[in-house]
Parts: sequence; structure tokens; C-alpha cells
Amino acid sequence: MKSLYQKYKPYYGQSLILAVPVVFSQVGHTLVQTADSIIIGHFAGTISLAAVSLVNSIFVIGLVIGLGVSYGITPLIAQSNGRNDHNECGRLLSNSLLINSITGVVLFLFISFGTMQIIGHLDQSPEVMRQARPYLFLMGISLIPLLVFNTFKQFAEGLGFTKQAMVISIAGNVINVLLGITFVKGLFGIKPMGVSGVGYSTLIDRCSMAVVMGVYVFRSKNFRSYLKHFAMKNIDRLRCASILKIGTPVALQYVFEISAFSGAAILIGTISPVAQAAHQVAINLAGLTYMAASGIAAAAAIKSGNFFGAKQHRDLRLSAISNYHIVIIFMSMTALLFTFGNHLLPWMYTTDNAVITIAAQLLIIAAFFQLFDGTQVVGLGILRGMGDVNVPTIITLIAYWVVGLPVGYLLGIQIKMGVTGVWYGLVLGLLTSSLLLFIRFQSISRKQQVKQDIIIAQD
Repeated sequence: MKSLYQKYKPYYGQSLILAVPVVFSQVGHTLVQTADSIIIGHFAGTISLAAVSLVNSIFVIGLVIGLGVSYGITPLIAQSNGRNDHNECGRLLSNSLLINSITGVVLFLFISFGTMQIIGHLDQSPEVMRQARPYLFLMGISLIPLLVFNTFKQFAEGLGFTKQAMVISIAGNVINVLLGITFVKGLFGIKPMGVSGVGYSTLIDRCSMAVVMGVYVFRSKNFRSYLKHFAMKNIDRLRCASILKIGTPVALQYVFEISAFSGAAILIGTISPVAQAAHQVAINLAGLTYMAASGIAAAAAIKSGNFFGAKQHRDLRLSAISNYHIVIIFMSMTALLFTFGNHLLPWMYTTDNAVITIAAQLLIIAAFFQLFDGTQVVGLGILRGMGDVNVPTIITLIAYWVVGLPVGYLLGIQIKMGVTGVWYGLVLGLLTSSLLLFIRFQSISRKQQVKQDIIIAQD
């Protein structure tokens, strides 16, 4: 163990310096939904919590599509920076800002005016639907400023500046919680808004974050040499295509995974509102650990991109494996937390004993799949940094829509195991994804290192 630690020690340090701030800013995306769920669960009741669960299960698909597209710039920035091509970084930012702004508008229109029409025909509770509609509209429009924020965030992180987005995300979440309680509860003379209140607080929070992050990037001396070629005239088809060539498959990867969990929420909604609310509690907690792991994955993508751009394939392998070690340790800790706190953690969301009982069962299952969830998202990040996105997209499609959700439907609905049966299917999907992505990484990285060794030997 000591020799293993010494081998990877330099890479642990490099990865953690990048990863820790990214983890906090990534978790910030999910903390918005977590805060909304906690506030609604305590101040508005189980039906309102079920409405939040339904909306989040829909909204999260739009969220990950947008985030996935915005991630397209990060490996390109990292690779360009690895080649010391500062001018290209500014050009990429120009193109990414346009792409993400358009993506935000399109997703808002689709979420707000399309998805609710579909959900209305899927046997959901009428009372839940009534409360869900205005909340979904507000969450949909908040995607536009969120993707503007994420454009600047991914640009800065691709260059190794990760702390500022973390600070802005933390401050934004504090604002979201304070405004959410104020609007939902009806403090300071404001009329109680119920579920819509957390929608307004989220929208205000995300607009503020977009403005502050943009001001930071344009005014910071850290980016002056990179922004010399940031201009609308540098928007062109080739750079947009290169960003979308990475961002679109990444978005699809997230969609295949998250939509499977959203599909699970809809299946569970046909069981009962109580089961749906319990699913929201458990998936929210699991989502926090997932987003933390995706922060480690984002750092892994940055380092992989740097090493790949510099053609340092041995360092790439060592750095990538160090990130696997880090995520395994982290997710083992969260698995223990879910196991021993399975009855206590749901109390953060609700005092409904029926909801807590089911959520406690789901957290035991969530503890079991922590390692698979962490290693599969890190695998995606490493491969993304290397520019390999198409095969991983196929892997995620197979894992979640050929294996995970069908098995969940079979166990939960057909065999009538209920909500736990649906979750067992999701565990199998995560396991499949984790194994296939690791095999893919090993295959590509070993081939690249062998080629590099041959070139060195010939020289």
C-alpha cells in the first residue's frame, strides 16, 4: 500500500487541488433542488413535495442537457492550454457563450411548453400536477442564466481556476435558501407562494450567479492573455462544431443516465404520492454525492485534457487512476453515511413517517450503488478529457435504457416489488456503466502509452 501511495502521490495532490473547489460548485447545482425539497417538505407538505419531485425529475433532464453541452468547451480549453495556445481559448469562449445561450432558450421552451403536456397523460395525481406547473415554468427559465454562468465557469476551470466558481456557487445557494424560505413561508409581509416561491428564489439566485461570474472572468487579470481574441467576429462553424462534437455526446451521456432516474420517478408516481415523495428524498441525497463525484470527474477531465494535449500519456494514466482511487474513497464514506443515517437523513426533508420509512429503505440501496455511481462518472470525465465521447455515449444508453430501467420496471411494477424493485434495476444499470467505461479507459490509455513508448525508443 505504501509503494502504491508513493507512486500516485503527486497525482493525488494535483487532482485534489483542482477537484475540491469543483466539487463544491458542482454540488451547488444539486443543492438548489435539495434546498427546494427541504423547504417545501417542511413548510408545504407531502403533496407539494411530490410536486417538487415530479418537476425535478423533468427539469433535471433539461439541466443535464445544458450542462453537458456547456462541458464541451472544458477539454478543448485544457488541451489548448496544454499547447500554450492562449488565443484559441478566447475564440472558444466566444463560440461557447453563443451555443449555451441558445441552448438555454431552447430548453426553456421545451421544458415549459412541451413536457408538462406529456406528463399530463402519465397517470399522475391531479393535485400534484396543479402545483407542479408554475414551478416547472420558473425552473425552466432559470436554465438560461445558469448556462451563461456555466459557460464562464467551464472556461475558468479548463484553465485551472476553480475556486472562484465555488465561492459564487456557495453564496448563490445561501441566497436561494433565504429567499426560498421567505417566499414559501410568506415572511416580511410577502404573501405565501407555496411551491412557486422556491421557483422564484432559484431564478433570482441563478441570474445573480451569471452576472457575478461573467464580471469576474472579464475583469480578472488571470484571463487577460486568454481573452484577447474573445469577440463575436471569432464565432465560426468549425469551432461551434468542435464544441458540440464533445458537448452533445456528453449531454446525451447525462441524459441517458438521468432520464432513467426520471423515468423511475414517473414509474414510482404510479404507485403513490408517498412513494414518489420518498423517492425524491432518497434521490436528492444520492444526487448530492453524485454531483460531488462529478466534481472529481470534472477535475479528471481537465488533467486528462492537459496531459492528452501535451502527449504525456504515462502521466495521463497515472492521473486518471489516482482519480479512481479518490472517488472510491469518497463514495465509500458516503455509503457508510447512508447506511448508518438512513432513518435520520430523511428528517431533513419531512416529518411524514410514511415517507421516512420508504426513504430509509431506498438509502440502503443508494449506499450499495455509491461506488458504481462514482466510478462511472469519473470514467466518463477521464474519457471526455481524452476526446473520447461517442463510445461512452453508447455505453450509457445500453447501461440505463437496455439494462437499468427495463429491469426496474420488471421488478418494481410487473413483479410488484414496488419502489425498491425499481431502484434495484437502477443499481444494475450503474454497475454495467462503471465496468464498461473502465474497460474502455484501460484499452485506449494503454494503446496510447505503448505508441508513446515506441516513439521514445525509436528516438
